[in-house]
Amino acid sequence: MNPTVAQFIACINRQDVEGLCRLMTPDHLFVDSMGIEVRGREPMREGWRAYFAMVPDYHIAVTDYLETGPVVALFGQAGGTYSPDDRMLTQNRWETPAAWKAVVRDSLIAEWRVYADNEPMRRLMRTAPE
Repeated sequence: MNPTVAQFIACINRQDVEGLCRLMTPDHLFVDSMGIEVRGREPMREGWRAYFAMVPDYHIAVTDYLETGPVVALFGQAGGTYSPDDRMLTQNRWETPAAWKAVVRDSLIAEWRVYADNEPMRRLMRTAPE
């Protein structure tokens, strides 16, 4: 696997926001599973911080990948524990099949796109006690 992509995944799994930012291009493009785009390293710094606050043990597990030049397609699972009140409750744990697209430019991640069913997380957000 492309070493930059492997490092990016390791940073996600450590919830290492600063590490993620060091691996992003300044004009980085993030696209979530609902098609919402965030452009730029600095907006993503805040985006990752907020997401890791909400899902402090968020992780991805890649089982397969394909590379074509600067594009890497990844397939596996994503999961974590929805924690709106900083409590890690077993009933708020979720996992779902997922895929990601990474575009590497100059040994940095220029694009990170997520393809996943986010319904397990949305369901928890609707039903978890406040």
